[in-house]
Amino acid sequence: MTIAVIAMLCVLFVLLFAKVPVFLAVFGAAAVYFLLTPGLNAAIFAQQAITGTESIPLLAIPFFVAAGVLMNNAGVTQRIMNLAIVLTGRLRGGLAQVNVVLSLMMGGLSGSALADAAMQSKILVPAMVKQGISRTFSSVLTAASSIITPLIPPGIGLIIYGSIAHVSIGKLFVAGIVPGALLAVIMMFLVSRISKRRGYEPLRTNRPKAREIAGPLRHAVLPLCLPVIIIGGIRFGIFTTTEAGAVAVVYVVLLGLFYRKLKARDLLGGLKETIVTTASILLIIAAAATFSWILTREMIPQQFSQLIVGSIHNEWLFLLAVGAFLLIVGMFIEGNATMIVLVPLFAPIAATFGLDPIHFAMVFIFANTVGAFTPPVGTLMFVVNSITKTKTADFIREAVPFYALFGGFLLLLMFVPLLSTGLVNLLY
Repeated sequence: MTIAVIAMLCVLFVLLFAKVPVFLAVFGAAAVYFLLTPGLNAAIFAQQAITGTESIPLLAIPFFVAAGVLMNNAGVTQRIMNLAIVLTGRLRGGLAQVNVVLSLMMGGLSGSALADAAMQSKILVPAMVKQGISRTFSSVLTAASSIITPLIPPGIGLIIYGSIAHVSIGKLFVAGIVPGALLAVIMMFLVSRISKRRGYEPLRTNRPKAREIAGPLRHAVLPLCLPVIIIGGIRFGIFTTTEAGAVAVVYVVLLGLFYRKLKARDLLGGLKETIVTTASILLIIAAAATFSWILTREMIPQQFSQLIVGSIHNEWLFLLAVGAFLLIVGMFIEGNATMIVLVPLFAPIAATFGLDPIHFAMVFIFANTVGAFTPPVGTLMFVVNSITKTKTADFIREAVPFYALFGGFLLLLMFVPLLSTGLVNLLY
């Protein structure tokens, strides 16, 4: 490893720990490498950054971000929440169960854990507190349930991983359905146990009648068709992942007009938010492209692969090592930065061990997302706490059962590949 590479990595980690924005940290580290490497044309720096964003699949990001942003303005969120309330009203915990189900349903629409956490912190947490559920538990559950969202198509993390590792984004979309749904069921069971111990009562004691379900279901059926349209269209070759994003935007806008909820100012505000969010994501991807080029030039993935393969001789031990490493790294470094640095390193090694790329992708994405829930840098934790005014120390104490749940679920994802690949193999 050269002096330039060592200096680059040192600068990268110093800037990340100093909480410098991810794209600036990665660009800054890459710039140090170019400055310290004699004879290296600086124009390559710009070329790689630009080339990294010149990818057709990445066009899906602004489309799905726009669809997620416009949903609240189109009245979609409230309709889905009304359905979730009817479906889970008899379960212990009441609105706590609604919190989990809403994340599962919204996952097929928004694609962003942070967007889901922020939305539910504003809409559901105050209602949960009024129901008698503690503010701290409401905040923890909101952050925890939002981890379901990146697993459900069209999760932005799935698109970014697929672009970096050159894995089919359409297959990743399908792969996330079963793990996302299973995680929601397990989380609802945990919520039920905690609610029973604490006396959090259900919203209703009687079974809802057919007509009580029919009304909210009728109002929510059109929004819930969107994930089916996306997955079905991609699977049967009607449109690509990118075109599916455009279809999602058009569909949400038409819903907003049909419900007479989407005004011109809402549309303009949504587009502005989409531009800001997309720019931040693409800057990270541009930085990742430059960083990946440097790693490839220095043959670091190959050296790292030889080191891992030489010391670990079993694919299951490798998965355990990667999972543990990602959980530890996630405690200190933001998730997008982790993906940028580690996907180009670990994905080739996983292929060397013969691991299915879809299986490894789901393990990586879930472990990486859990990092956003853990201190001291957990972005989900800070977003929720800033909205609900919850103390970090209280959040961490309340989150212990969920840390255990996520650890167990990660092991399940590792050692039962069929959870990730079964539906993919069936459909493809």
